Amino acid sequence: MTFTVAALYRFAPFDDPAVLRQPLIDLCAAEGVRGTLLLAREGVNGTIAGSEAGVGAVLGHIRGLPDCAELDVKYSAATEMPFQRMKVRLKKEIVTMKVPGLDPARDAAPYVDPADWNALVDDPDTVLIDTRNGFEVGYGSFAGAVDPETKSFGEFPDWWRANADRFAGKRVAMFCTGGIRCEKSTAFLRHEGVEDVVHLKGGILAYLEQVPETDSRWQGSCFVFDERVSVGHGLIEVREKE
Repeated sequence: MTFTVAALYRFAPFDDPAVLRQPLIDLCAAEGVRGTLLLAREGVNGTIAGSEAGVGAVLGHIRGLPDCAELDVKYSAATEMPFQRMKVRLKKEIVTMKVPGLDPARDAAPYVDPADWNALVDDPDTVLIDTRNGFEVGYGSFAGAVDPETKSFGEFPDWWRANADRFAGKRVAMFCTGGIRCEKSTAFLRHEGVEDVVHLKGGILAYLEQVPETDSRWQGSCFVFDERVSVGHGLIEVREKE
């Protein structure tokens, strides 16, 4: 059996995330879906896996939540169920940065489609910044990208403030696994006064899915947060670290 894997997120205003939790738990149990979903006042984030119909039912439910009709979803496949159980957790943030006052739903920088990303990678006046942690970067990254060498996303604001002068006069292009950290990090940069900043729509996963390997600027594989470990072009699972 092949399992459908869906990485999803949406920055959206949830007045009371706690009331959304149990219906999701019950639906996932009924549909045989496993994984992790995070709920916070700023939205929803997570990765789930199951049958195509089961995952579809859960995604349909989430799209019915406030301002979630445009839920960002990236699909891939796994030959084995990549999760042991289903968890739906309440959090302060769906991706932890610990910078108060950010509103990625309103303030995230413009997207660049995967098909247009290579032009930025090749542009000497553009600086690419990998917003993932050093462990993830160790699996692969875009050619020439800056690695902040952080241990967690929460360290990114301090790294940026210590290094911002290095990137003065440059366009900043940011990327992450699926797009969620980019939305928050670009909102942070705009909060810090950076005007010329963009990010990769759908993240690395969208790029690996849409851009032919022969045209790719990606080197290595992409770490994913389940038992598949990492994926390569076409989102094919890679068992061994490249």
